[in-house]
Amino acid sequence: MRVLVTFGRSKTYIGIVDKLHHEPPKGYEVKPISQLVDAAPIVTEQQLRLWHWIADYYLSPIGEVYKAALPGGLKAEDGYRPKMEMYIRLTETYRNEPALHVALNVLGRAPKQLEAFTEYLALSGWDQLEADKQIEPAEITREELMNASQASSTTLQQLEKRGMLETYEVEVGRLNHGGAYHPELIKKLNEAQQTAYNQILMSMMKKPVTLLHGVTSSGKTEIYIHLIQRALDRKEQVLYLLPEIALTVQMMQRLQCVFGDRLGIYHSKYSDAERVEIWQKQLSMNPYDVILGARSAVFLPFQRLGLVIVDEEHETSYKQQDPAPRYHARSVAIMLAQMFRANTVLGTATPSLESYHNAKTGKYGLVELNTRYQDIELPEIQVVDIADLQHRKMMAGPFSPLLLAKVREALERGEQAILFQNRRGFAPLIECRQCGWVPHCQHCDVSLTLHRQLNQLTCHYCGFTYRVPTECPCCGSTDLRTKGYGTEKIEEQVREVFPEARVARMDLDTTRTRNAYERIITDFGAGRTNILIGTQMISKGLDFDKVSVVGILNADSMLNYPDFRAYEQAFMMMAQVSGRAGRKGKRGLVILQTKSVNVPVIQQVVRNDYLALYKDLIAERQAFHYPPYYHLIYVYVKHRSNEVVHTAGIELGSRLRQWFSNRVLGPDKPSVAKVKSHNIRKIVLKLENGIDMKKVREYLLMAQSQMLTDKRYSSLQVYYDVDPL
Repeated sequence: MRVLVTFGRSKTYIGIVDKLHHEPPKGYEVKPISQLVDAAPIVTEQQLRLWHWIADYYLSPIGEVYKAALPGGLKAEDGYRPKMEMYIRLTETYRNEPALHVALNVLGRAPKQLEAFTEYLALSGWDQLEADKQIEPAEITREELMNASQASSTTLQQLEKRGMLETYEVEVGRLNHGGAYHPELIKKLNEAQQTAYNQILMSMMKKPVTLLHGVTSSGKTEIYIHLIQRALDRKEQVLYLLPEIALTVQMMQRLQCVFGDRLGIYHSKYSDAERVEIWQKQLSMNPYDVILGARSAVFLPFQRLGLVIVDEEHETSYKQQDPAPRYHARSVAIMLAQMFRANTVLGTATPSLESYHNAKTGKYGLVELNTRYQDIELPEIQVVDIADLQHRKMMAGPFSPLLLAKVREALERGEQAILFQNRRGFAPLIECRQCGWVPHCQHCDVSLTLHRQLNQLTCHYCGFTYRVPTECPCCGSTDLRTKGYGTEKIEEQVREVFPEARVARMDLDTTRTRNAYERIITDFGAGRTNILIGTQMISKGLDFDKVSVVGILNADSMLNYPDFRAYEQAFMMMAQVSGRAGRKGKRGLVILQTKSVNVPVIQQVVRNDYLALYKDLIAERQAFHYPPYYHLIYVYVKHRSNEVVHTAGIELGSRLRQWFSNRVLGPDKPSVAKVKSHNIRKIVLKLENGIDMKKVREYLLMAQSQMLTDKRYSSLQVYYDVDPL
């Protein structure tokens, strides 16, 4: 249960009672409990056991785990209030066609207001209004309209003053009312799917974890639905994890058709009130039987968990980076299932090397599904050498002639295209053509990204923004040019090349709200958008019927990355985004643009040869002491003073060498050595499989406490990344 405890004169904190005992704590003053908040426990015994495992394994304070696990409303003293969201609509006066024409004429002299107003009409569906038909306009949030039209709040206020638009509040955070349960809608599996399903059931009898390795569009989701139904027939609960919030939109629609209000959705884009209500429902006598969610769903209370599905198990999004605990949701999900003696199914078209190795060595079960649903062929992948085209001056910006021709043909046939560029913003940097000056963040060791729509330079590490300079501060030149391409610049150029096409962009900047995700995906799925441009978000399991062409604009940005996992992750990303092409009815085409045509991983992507990639990389990993043969732990020291962090890194490194000898590498500067005005040093531990990890953790925490007793290091931060990605 939760309790209130007063610290100092006025500060009150909420804590959770972890256990009852009679041993007086030593080494600190005990504070009295001032109030019991709950009438019944809000955390289960299994949850506490899991939290302690996470704290122990990932070398994170238990308080950090508690902070990450509980929804905000359960950590606040005054509980939670349902979140109200501001929506916007046409006033009664303008809800007819003649009045709308008058409004558009009136706004002719106010271009910003006109743009916002017409964007509202398009989003809501009022622009489809016909005199003889009564349509139901879509509900639009104020934030969504500002996001889509790039309008300021002042612009919308002016439209309200004119009496054209009005705002109203809606309570968000209600639980999912998904309708009736329809098991009869579960589709019959085809022969290949049925064989895989039977093999999974056989595997579950022998191994707690099974890896389902199925090519893109092989129908893995249908197999999951049958496995979920089997668990429900056995009166068990199911946790279905997805790596990206964007994916929950499509998956929710598919699962809701079948499981109705037995399905609950849980992820960070949902309001705090909703997450609290789901948490409380999971503790009730009538919990959701199926939870669909992103990585934070592993923290929910379960009562009778029988099956955990980790879809797209290879995805790096499952790993929490900052703040602590830096857990991997796949590992936590496997541990959670183990505590309930439940089965785990890991599904993907491109397994992580660690999972595939575990399957090949017999630790996990392995089931392979090598044919696409309805025997559709995997897409044809054509590699384009952009180094040669640039040399011959044949590139149109970031687009090869072949890509432009194929996209144009697709549009003429009424089909859709996806363009993949794994970098958001307008341009990665701006540079002075006279002296080479590049603007950098004053708080971080990185160059600034230009966001032209917002007309600002942004640091993607600390979020700090700067105005765009008109001249170079070093030499005074006004010849400042952008270098490279972000999704925003790609979108601008696509609109110029294909003015008749309806274009959408899906990246972190355009999907800051839950509604924005749903709007982009729904519009593209319904064919209201012809070309979708995006970052890695678009590569993850989205299913669209009419996509016939996928363009990977620059494979080199993924290949030329200073990390031992670069080729593995590049293969996964390219194979996954390629899988979006030709998913229904006919074979798709992928145009893969690169300057590195002879790199083996490019040919492995073309042949969809995961096994060749695995054989190449696994030998390297063994030779150079990397996972899955070795455990990695990164130890970071952070301080405002570069001198302090330098000496602390050397001292901590030498302490660790006393125990771990040549298993310790560093300290060294990481690729970004300064973030939010704090300097960073990194020490790498490479620990062979079979080493006593409990002892390793003891030594690390001992070295840390010894360091922090030195007055020089009183404000030094030491933290860990266990199994880093």
